[in-house]
Amino acid sequence: MRKQLSLCLAIALAIPATSLAQGNTDISYDLPARKAQVNDVIAKELGSLDALYKHLHAHPELSYEEEKTAARMAKELRFLGFVVTEKVGGHGIVGVLKNGEGPTVLVRTDMDALPIVEKTGVAYASKVRTRDRDGNDVGIMHACGHDVHMTCWVGTARVLVALKKNWRGTLVFIGQPAEEVGAGARKMLEDGLFKRFPRPDFCLGLHCDSRIPHGTVGYTEGLSLVNVDSVDILVKGKGGHGSAPHTTIDPVVLSARIILDLQTIVSRENNPLDPVVVTVGSIHGGTKHNIIPSEVKMQLTIRTTKDAVRARVLEAIPRITKAAALGARAPEPVITVLNDNFTPALYNNAALAKKTSNVFRATLGADNVIEQRPMMGGEDFSRFGLEGVPIFFYFLGTLPPERVDAMLKGKAPPISLHSDLFAPIPEPSMRTGILTMSMATLHLLKEAK
Repeated sequence: MRKQLSLCLAIALAIPATSLAQGNTDISYDLPARKAQVNDVIAKELGSLDALYKHLHAHPELSYEEEKTAARMAKELRFLGFVVTEKVGGHGIVGVLKNGEGPTVLVRTDMDALPIVEKTGVAYASKVRTRDRDGNDVGIMHACGHDVHMTCWVGTARVLVALKKNWRGTLVFIGQPAEEVGAGARKMLEDGLFKRFPRPDFCLGLHCDSRIPHGTVGYTEGLSLVNVDSVDILVKGKGGHGSAPHTTIDPVVLSARIILDLQTIVSRENNPLDPVVVTVGSIHGGTKHNIIPSEVKMQLTIRTTKDAVRARVLEAIPRITKAAALGARAPEPVITVLNDNFTPALYNNAALAKKTSNVFRATLGADNVIEQRPMMGGEDFSRFGLEGVPIFFYFLGTLPPERVDAMLKGKAPPISLHSDLFAPIPEPSMRTGILTMSMATLHLLKEAK
């Protein structure tokens, strides 16, 4: 997930169930019995699922390169009886399992990892290195928890197949590539995800959360995650000797000025009640102590909650950047908005969120279901909602309760996603993920008579 999360917890709210057009409209069936059935299957599968998780963690692949990961996910679904199609929108996979007349429920996992050298120290830590798309030598790590997502996804598929006699409908399990670059969902949709395969009535997804303890889940109704844009800036100058800066136009100094000036978009051009983040995540220029380079490259991430605010921010970036260059008598910078990587804001369907969160409360206990505030992270799962399908995306606690408590009290530093130290606790985290996703899916499918 492309995000930097702030440390926060919110109070769980008990919200009445709301009916939806299809599937079960309340919790009128014997939920404790259903939960017991699901837990029985999880108990039998947990050992092999733990081994799968550790294999996936130790063998990560970058966005657009998820070939081996996708093949393993396809193998898991085929073994369970799904009809599997590979290479949908790149390395995406789609598994379909029909089990009589009833709703169609899509369950999604993402598969790609990040260019991060792992420093968790766990026995199954990734040691993989590769060349990224720019030719740089990088380490690879599942620092955003996609390995947990995949394992929960496989575990949920195993539960639903084991309990086939209890439900009717169609399952569409998708393994999505390139989530970290915001492109995978769009590419799968463009390749016919909702046309070549059964169109879902509901879409479900989960994501690891490094702020809440294992055994808990978090969610929001409505806005959950925000617009994410990626912008590249090439700052041009005039190179020369470090001892004679007056003969050059220094793009390093100019870049520093631009970085500071860009923050005025947030502090002076934007309504403080409309959240905006402008972060320079990468800056590269120069080769040696005493050489002033001729150019500097910067990479930015832009986060906005409203489309109108997004438009204003994207207009301000080139205006401010070019003005700083003009003041330094520098050549005009090159500003590139990477539209292919744009991730639209994610809005959970309110009725589906209420319905499913009630199932979670009945399954885990109200104290273990946390209603959260929207976050400045981004997720291209949002694109399925933009296609007119009700979506629900929730968060899975992954850290020991004592560590979370220490973080909240300021006695331990927070650990964010995308950190080289992020190490979810596998067994309890995955157990909760499989249980909640299985219960959510079963609640949406038609009860077998």
